[in-house]
Amino acid sequence: MKSPNDSTYQTLMKRNTLLSAVSCGLLAASLLVPALASARAQSPATPNAEARPLHTFDPALRDTTVDPCQNFYQYACGTWLKTHPIPADRSSYGRDTEVVDRNEQVLRSILEEAAGAPPGTPDEHKIGDAYAACMDTGAINASGIKPLQAQLRAVAGLARKEQLPPLLAQLQKEGVPGLFAFGAQQDFRDATEEIAFVGQPRLGLPEKGYYERTDAKSASLREDYVRHVRRTFVLLGEENAEAAKDANTVLRVETAMAAASLSEEDMRDPAKLYHRTPLAQFAANSPELQFRGFLEQVDAPPVRSLNVAEPLYFLALGELLESTSLEDIKALLRWNVVRAAPATALPQPLDDEHFAFYGKVLYGVPEQQPRWKRCAEAVDSELGEALGRLYVARRFSPSDTQRAGELAHAIEAAADSDLDALDWMSVPTRVEARQKLHLIANNIGYPDKWRDYSRLTVVRDDAFGNAERALAFEAARDTGKIGRPVDRSEWEMTPPTVNAYYDPQMNSINFPAGILQPPYFDPAQNDAVNYGSNGGTIGHELSHAFDDEGRLFDGHGNLRDWWSKDDARRFNERAACVEREYSGFLAVDDLHLNGKLTLGENLADLAGLNLTLLAFEKAAKQEGIDPHAAGSADYGGLTPAQQFFAAYGQGWCANTRPETLREHVETDPHAPEEFRVNGVVQNMPAFAEAWSCKAGAPMVAAKRCTLW
Repeated sequence: MKSPNDSTYQTLMKRNTLLSAVSCGLLAASLLVPALASARAQSPATPNAEARPLHTFDPALRDTTVDPCQNFYQYACGTWLKTHPIPADRSSYGRDTEVVDRNEQVLRSILEEAAGAPPGTPDEHKIGDAYAACMDTGAINASGIKPLQAQLRAVAGLARKEQLPPLLAQLQKEGVPGLFAFGAQQDFRDATEEIAFVGQPRLGLPEKGYYERTDAKSASLREDYVRHVRRTFVLLGEENAEAAKDANTVLRVETAMAAASLSEEDMRDPAKLYHRTPLAQFAANSPELQFRGFLEQVDAPPVRSLNVAEPLYFLALGELLESTSLEDIKALLRWNVVRAAPATALPQPLDDEHFAFYGKVLYGVPEQQPRWKRCAEAVDSELGEALGRLYVARRFSPSDTQRAGELAHAIEAAADSDLDALDWMSVPTRVEARQKLHLIANNIGYPDKWRDYSRLTVVRDDAFGNAERALAFEAARDTGKIGRPVDRSEWEMTPPTVNAYYDPQMNSINFPAGILQPPYFDPAQNDAVNYGSNGGTIGHELSHAFDDEGRLFDGHGNLRDWWSKDDARRFNERAACVEREYSGFLAVDDLHLNGKLTLGENLADLAGLNLTLLAFEKAAKQEGIDPHAAGSADYGGLTPAQQFFAAYGQGWCANTRPETLREHVETDPHAPEEFRVNGVVQNMPAFAEAWSCKAGAPMVAAKRCTLW
């Protein structure tokens, strides 16, 4: 689970006005490894976690009392769901979390060895020192809030509004969120170029709707948020009355900022996020930001123009700064300072208070995770590729790369053939689609070029300083890209991550080493199983190139309309079918899915599994395998076609807390796991054939949605 307070804030914020590679990932953000960054005490290791066998398909995990035509998710996952309750320190638990558990043990072993051994390589020395500093709670508690004082004094020293832009620049350089986001991004119209951008910031609550919804649950959550901010200010030394006033100020100002911000749904539309503007024009439109001086103070390279992602936000920001008192602005900035700091670098009272809201209230998690897990996440955030390089050496092999690459090429070949079968797409559009398909880069395991951390200082007894320097390092690295050619070797996820993603501007599909293992990839099992599971992952990411967002970019990553009007209309009609279908699914209590927010992921799920099925059927034919012949007892007697679908379904087995599920539905572009299974298979005639489902069965849609 990632909250806006995590130390990856700047990295995520950099991409919040893009078609985010992270948001286009196969899995929700909560599945990034290591998982939930909150713990109260160190717990003993569980060395056998890494040794527990995991299988891509396990017949014993099914509930065979359930008719697969009635509820395929329950059939595929029923026994797993019953036997895997959510641990007290997690917001959810799924097959993916089983892999996370395994990876956490690997990372712990690497980090403890690096922390305890004589210095090896410079990077090994740094990850060992960073982990040791994070684990030293005695030193962190002894320092108290002293490490925050320099930034808090800088905010307190703000004497007039004209001094605000230099302060915002200083905070930006230190990785502290200000009143707007700033950084580098690929130009939407020229994906070879890195340009500057400004946009709306991430706020203390997950998204715009949390400030605006009027239902009782939302109102109660805002009250909890204000109490959390008040308690935090008290821990920073404010009197109760002052802290209460400042907490209400934070909510009021953030609510005004949210009102001027785009919604999560609107941020999926690149046309609403691209407004390349001459610097002189932006500076004149937002004089209160003194933006030319801001650029100099953040050490930005020369800028002539920039992308103003949300122009209306900056118009509103100017009015807000004029109408808001200096003291109220300072209260918000004090809050930004403390919420930017990773909880693991803060003394116990602040750490516990952070978890009390972002863990217990927002996600319903009863307990913090063990300290070692949280520190592993901190190192993964601060030195992800240094840690990932050691992870790859221990857990990933060239044969893994080869097999995953073979599956990717097979599915891409199926997609190529499928283009010729699309009766709704004209020849000119099909030519462009095929060109884009052939230009997709397959990145497997880890980047070709590892990140250089030689300029990042890590001190063994300075957890807060390490976190602060890591944020500053990332902010400087990002700002330094402006005006340079795009580095296509960069990844948006670290190698141990249990996830995958498609990047529309890089036109690449990316599979970190962390996900290329059981239950998502298992060379010991047959093609039916691996196509259903790992192939489903590959097909999903490949299909993002042609979902409602990805299709707007060409094969070189440029925002360009390469569709004929009729083809675009026919695409939108088919996409609307999927949007309506998913909006009809009831997720939790009275809350339905948001078919518009989840459209891209739903299209990728549906198209991806269809393409993967085509690739599997071709492979089966070449090997003389009958997809409908009874299988062995090792596969539960299922036919290869049934194994394909069962392996896909079991990849999504997960139990989720109601609070987390509600937050997921309101903010996440991914549908909950049950609907990523049932919503897909009910639209596939091959599923109905494999399981002999009759028309009218719940897993046979009355009106099937089809795309690719």
